[in-house]
Order: sequence, then C-alpha cells, then structure tokens
Amino acid sequence: MYYLGIDFGTSGARAAVIDAAGEAVVEVRCRYDTELSLTDSWRTALWQLLGQLPQPVRRQTEAIAIDGTSGTVLLCDRNNQPVAPPLLYSDASSSEAEIAPADSPARSATSSLAKLLWWRQALPSETLKQVQGLMHQADWLASLLHGHLGISDYNNALKLGYDAAAQAYPGWLSSQDFAPWLPRVVAPGTPLGPVVPQIARQFDLPGRCLVKAGTTDSTAAFLATGANQLGDAVTSLGSTMVLKIVSPGPVNDAASGIYSHRLQQTWLAGGASNTGGAVLSHYFSNRELTQLSQQIDPQRPSHLDYYPLISPGERFPINDPALSPRLSPVPKSRAHFLHGLLESMARIEAQGYQQLTASGSGPPRKIYTVGGGAQNPAWQTIRQRILGLPMASPQYTEAAYGTARLAAGLT
Repeated sequence: MYYLGIDFGTSGARAAVIDAAGEAVVEVRCRYDTELSLTDSWRTALWQLLGQLPQPVRRQTEAIAIDGTSGTVLLCDRNNQPVAPPLLYSDASSSEAEIAPADSPARSATSSLAKLLWWRQALPSETLKQVQGLMHQADWLASLLHGHLGISDYNNALKLGYDAAAQAYPGWLSSQDFAPWLPRVVAPGTPLGPVVPQIARQFDLPGRCLVKAGTTDSTAAFLATGANQLGDAVTSLGSTMVLKIVSPGPVNDAASGIYSHRLQQTWLAGGASNTGGAVLSHYFSNRELTQLSQQIDPQRPSHLDYYPLISPGERFPINDPALSPRLSPVPKSRAHFLHGLLESMARIEAQGYQQLTASGSGPPRKIYTVGGGAQNPAWQTIRQRILGLPMASPQYTEAAYGTARLAAGLT
C-alpha cells in the first residue's frame, strides 16, 4: 500500500509516494505552465503529476493529501469554478482585516480574510452573487479529486480567522454577512471521501483511494523533517524564510507576525519573513550562487548590514508592510555582496527565533533546515555561527513527503 502527498509551491508542484512504514518510494515534479491561467496551470500540474507516477504505484495508492501555499485563495461558484483570478499568498493589495482582533493572524494585509474582504469590496455585485464559497489553493485542488466543495483544514484556515484551539469560527467572524462563504474546517489528515470515479479510472487509482485534508506548505515541510519534540525548530529556506518551533501551546503576536498552527495536540509557533531565496535569485543565477558561495569564508564576518527584500514590506520578525529593503552599500566583489546577503538573512533568522522565545514558544534546542537554501554549505556554516545552535539533519526535506505522511496517518 502506498500514500501520496502533493506539494504545490510557488513555481511548480511535487509529488512524493511513501509506503506504510514511511519510506520514500518515488518522487516526481513539474513546473507550472506560465501560458495558462493560474488555476489552469495548477490543475494541469495535478494531472501531470498523477500521470507521471508508475502505474503499479498508482494502482496501490490508498490515500492522497495536498498542501498549498498559505494565504493563496479563490472565490468559487457552485460549479467549483473561480469567479475571479486567485489572489496569491504574497498579494498585499488589500489592507488589514480590521474586523479581526489585533492579535489574530487573520488581521494581516496578506491574510486569507483580508483578501476575502477586498474581493467583497472590489468585485461587481453580479459576480459576488455567483460566489458559493472561499477555498484555499490546497482545498480547491483536493476538491478536484474528491468532488466536495467548501472544505478546508485548520492550518490553511488559520489566516481566515479560524480558532484552531476552540476548533470553531469565533463569533466576530461567524456573525459576518459573508459567513456562508466560509469553508467547513477539519483537522489535517481527515478523510474527505474517495477519488471521484472518473479520475480514478483515468489514472488507474483504486476506487477505495481516499482524499484526505491537507495542510500548508510550510507545515508539510515541518512534518517531513522528523522534528517532533519541544524546542525542535525548522527553518524553511525557500523563496521566503519560514521559521517554526514545537511549542507547549499556541503563541500569537500579530505585532511581530507570529502565529501558531495546530497539528493534533502539537502547536507549531512561527512566522514567515519576506527575505529568502527570491532575493538571492533576483541578483544571482543558480550557477553564480554555487560558484560565489565557494569563494566565501563563512567563519569570517562580512561587515555588511542588510535587510534583504525584493520590494517594501515585511511580515516577521518585523510586521511592517511598508518596511523598505536595505541593500547598500554594494561592494565591488559579487562574492562579498552575496556573503553580506547570506549573513544578513541569518541575522533575521536569529532575530525571529529570539522573538518567538520572547513571545512564549520556549527556546529552540536544535534547528532542521529545509528548502533550496539547505543545499548551500556556506550559508549553513554562517547560520550556525550566528545562531549558535546545533543543526540537525532532517529525515526528508520535501514538503510533499510531509503531506504523504498526513495521507498515511503517520503524524
């Protein structure tokens, strides 16, 4: 028996299959077709990934779960079709969701709730009349497999305002006139139903193959590492930098961009910074990153103090949508410039863990690293020097593997 996890990231999607013991069996990936609309590119990627899996694996797949980028949302009609283009996790065209309490993760200008409120003001009334409900990226993709509308998980629904501790929408949210648009929320890993017969036949999946509720991409990446003890922390060095730590209880500090995801009886306190790999890719090709990193002495300071962002706006450890990038002075040596960027990102990471500790998460005792940045030895050494904490080796680094564990019930 096999279990399939699918991760929808910022530029492409990946699928990982594991067996009942949690051992990796196969992994496939594809990039989005940029000539298609966003939703068509996601749907096409889903079908491509399923088609790339070996037929013997598909025939023995017992369950599927999907993760997506937190805060990427769609408004759909009763036929599960978007009534407007989706808004991505990074879209900050909306203002703060002022109906949310000051300490709620839903108050942020990039939250699911803020996007919902923006749509309600910006879309024509005739379009709004078609709306059946709001769905997160992972919700919508899973619904293409199981056929049911309006179901989310409490990780994706966190920034919509869902109270994962009470496992209910709070009164300030459920009393709104748009409350009928809010999805039903279940725990990640909850069975939602079998794959619809047409899809099962098309991809040679068993008729009993279940689709289970997924999670966010960063939570899935956490699950992949094997971190599970108090103080275990995971830094995800992808396009952005996401920190999470196993906390004795939920920690929420909207002023610092801190929020907590629930996963069964465990709380993952964390925050997401806009610094990260997207900034590096803006200035360097992949080949340059490899070559220039080899020229860096990671044990020596760069004496450069940056706050690397592509555009104004930061979420954590400083929650300031107007925060300006700080990227000067630029030295003549590109290797020196890269050294300064990597070191400055490590300081932001250290500041993030200090902020989490001060807010009640407890201190990190070791750090697992996932994402593309984990493959850069110079960056790893710089981070260990600045953080002063042991770096643990993750069991796996792909979010798709963590989502496969959800599908297998191994979390």
